[in-house]
Amino acid sequence: MAHKPVLYIVIPCYNEESVLPITSGMFRDKVRQLADAGKISDESRILFVNDGSKDKTWEIITALSAKDPCFQGIAQSRNRGHQRAVWAGLMEAKDRCDITISIDCDGQDDINAMDEMVQKYLDGAEVVYGVRSRRDTDTFFKRFTAEGFYHVMNALGADIVFNHADYRLISTRVLESFADYHEVNIFLRGMVPLVGFPHDVVTYERHERLAGESH
Repeated sequence: MAHKPVLYIVIPCYNEESVLPITSGMFRDKVRQLADAGKISDESRILFVNDGSKDKTWEIITALSAKDPCFQGIAQSRNRGHQRAVWAGLMEAKDRCDITISIDCDGQDDINAMDEMVQKYLDGAEVVYGVRSRRDTDTFFKRFTAEGFYHVMNALGADIVFNHADYRLISTRVLESFADYHEVNIFLRGMVPLVGFPHDVVTYERHERLAGESH
């Protein structure tokens, strides 16, 4: 392979001191595995975005980055919400990498799906959506309201991928087109399909949160 893409895994964090010590090692192992397989560059990194956490999340991020250059972190001045935290991480990463994968910190999204995401990028996809294969871990109320949300949004004309949240691969070429957007209310699930680049889907099973509480 002539050029191995530099990958940045972008991870928004809000009060994640209980789960971050667990999942940070999982993310690091995945980067090593992909690099050892020749899929990504050794210059690939993990970028945590601290979204105004009130616990020791930022202290953990700074300690991780001090010990291992694979870990990087940025901190927002206050809590600005999940979507803006993801957006901040993507915009920070776009000039440093070829591809990003955004994923939550809690361990619910299957990190092994990244292997297929990267392969689909190498095969020509500029966006790869992580899509849940089922919602068995959700309560009836959560499943009903989540699925209803997708149906309503699509009925209103929003092109939203069913059962996809914010676990996705985006190439730098796509991120550069995002830089021209001046949206005030960021909703990435609705914005990403608008850019019109080649895309694909990877399905995975979502797990229970490894520690802490949902935010």
